[in-house]
Amino acid sequence: MTERECSELRSLIDTAETIVLCCHMHPDGDAIGAMLGWADVLRGLGKEPLMVIPDQYPDYLQWMPNTEKIVRYDKRKDYVDTVLKIADLVFCLDFNTLSRTDEMEEALALSPAKKVLIDHHLDPQVDAVLSISYPEMSSTSELVFRIVWQMGLFEQQGKHFAGPVYCGMMTDTGGFTYNSTEPDIFFIISQLLTKHINKDKIYRNVYHNYSEHRLRMVGYVLCHKLVVDEMRHAAFYTLTREDMRKFHFVKGDAEGLVNMPLQIKGLKLSISLREDTEHDKVIWVSLRSVDDFPCNKMAEEFFNGGGHLNASGGKLQCTMEEAVEVVKRAILHYEDTLK
Repeated sequence: MTERECSELRSLIDTAETIVLCCHMHPDGDAIGAMLGWADVLRGLGKEPLMVIPDQYPDYLQWMPNTEKIVRYDKRKDYVDTVLKIADLVFCLDFNTLSRTDEMEEALALSPAKKVLIDHHLDPQVDAVLSISYPEMSSTSELVFRIVWQMGLFEQQGKHFAGPVYCGMMTDTGGFTYNSTEPDIFFIISQLLTKHINKDKIYRNVYHNYSEHRLRMVGYVLCHKLVVDEMRHAAFYTLTREDMRKFHFVKGDAEGLVNMPLQIKGLKLSISLREDTEHDKVIWVSLRSVDDFPCNKMAEEFFNGGGHLNASGGKLQCTMEEAVEVVKRAILHYEDTLK
């Protein structure tokens, strides 16, 4: 932030009585981590922010402090709508457009509250009085750390800030395996560790906290559903409702699965196609890549989505069979880049 922006942010916080924090639908580790960390900072400033998420978040994030204070919009719509009507300030965390809040979009758009955007996705489209948008950052959680550091508030923070922020940075970089080559990231980690968080336990809480059913599902997908295009250094797999029922799927069980095919020597691109569990003809698409292959461009061009260079997502409204054909066309279109 510039010094003017830093001063403006402090003024917005100081003068606000009712503050709401919100993030995108299907919240991930970065969205939840940034929200919990920033909320803890605001409490230290004498505020009592309402943390709202559009829908359920994965079970493996429930270990973080203060998750019990998070309110789900899909469970308490009337209450959140009422608060948004009287709110003074809304922090939009980890999304670049209100449409990514799903059913919350209208209530957020109609809220008279001033909005502050804190995000690291491309092309921000939120009508905010202050937009702290830096796509080059590893995560929104990294941005939260930088804001707190610049405001001179880091020394007052403890584990309830440092743990979620570290978790958000870790999950949005695949355990610091992509989008995390800048030296500043490891300086930030070193500072978070001064708050006596246990980074090894955080890793286990997130990545070693699945059910037996999930482990068997991973084996099934890799053995029976993975399609590898050796010539074009790409792979994809499908995960249908039937597959998910068979392995007692719960939200979060597919996390990290799309990264696994990239362990194949020479592979540059991995794509996941997952059927929505509630709506027909809705396929969720996740893309991961290595080096300079542009997942975000492929996601925009073929999957109605976007994201980052090596990690992006999208959505198709079609059958799984049709989605597979879209993937094949996308891989062929980027054949020269993949080779």
